[in-house]
Amino acid sequence: MRAVIQRVAGARVTVEGEITGEIGRGLLVLVGVAPGDGVIDTEVLGDKLAGLRIFADDDGRMNRSVRDADGGVLVVSQFTLYGDTRKGRRPSFVGAGTPEEAQPLIEALTERLRTSGVTVATGRFGAMMAVELVNDGPVTLVVDVKDGRIV
Repeated sequence: MRAVIQRVAGARVTVEGEITGEIGRGLLVLVGVAPGDGVIDTEVLGDKLAGLRIFADDDGRMNRSVRDADGGVLVVSQFTLYGDTRKGRRPSFVGAGTPEEAQPLIEALTERLRTSGVTVATGRFGAMMAVELVNDGPVTLVVDVKDGRIV
């Protein structure tokens, strides 16, 4: 699994004019699933997201997690994170998991976050989504998880 994590002052996802997910302060997480990813990867990524200390403490240091900061997480499935641009001008997406592989893992990730005490909002799997965000910092990180390990 691959996640692009952005610390935000606010973010929302709209599908066909309807807001499907919205948070205030927190994390916008774009998530891609690769073939062979499994539930253990969702657990590791969910725990990392819930505990990642990238929010300021009282001294202005990045020392608080989204949970500590009472923030939310907006999870958006994005297969294009596995786009391969090494050859030609059109990306190849053979490195992305199929929708049948990806959807249950995205759902497992959101459930892991919820059971970790984090408020979670989502986009709509497989839909054309408009994602709006206000970067905070900006702070943007990439986390890759494979076989239950951060790589």
